[in-house]
Amino acid sequence: MTKHIWIEPITGSRKTSNFCWTVILFLGSLGFLLVGTSSYLGRTWISLEIVFFPQGIVMSFYGIAGLFISSYLWCIISWNVGSGYDRFDRKEGLVYIFRWGFPGKNRRIFLRFFIKDIQSIRIEVKEGLYARRVLYVDIRGQGALPLTRPDENLTAWEIEQKAAKLAYFLRVPIEVF
Repeated sequence: MTKHIWIEPITGSRKTSNFCWTVILFLGSLGFLLVGTSSYLGRTWISLEIVFFPQGIVMSFYGIAGLFISSYLWCIISWNVGSGYDRFDRKEGLVYIFRWGFPGKNRRIFLRFFIKDIQSIRIEVKEGLYARRVLYVDIRGQGALPLTRPDENLTAWEIEQKAAKLAYFLRVPIEVF
């Protein structure tokens, strides 16, 4: 962050928790597939003995389905879907929002608008068992664009500080919903 430019990097799907869940899902589905295959072949590779019909078929199905889901998650992690940056440039009077999406024609998501079109910085707070705090930029005629992810798990103090600094930098008010 400089005097005239504020750049906020956005982490995508390359998070430690995503790696952990993908590895757990991959290893679990390999286990299911191993149990299903061993029941089909009539061997006991694992200390579990089950009959192939219907338990072995179901275990094989769960194993194959888990492998497909884990391969999808590995692809999302390798493509780093959701990563990017928010750039606020007071000197040029422009805001740039960039995110990486899924491969294809629209992989690069790039939005550009004027700072003078920003009405406010909005904080949406939903408390409860699954607390959700999201920071938005409210653009005149466009609606609200999220600047943070709902699963970021920011504390109330952190989201307030982030909103206050950005609102001060952009010279716009803060709204809380």
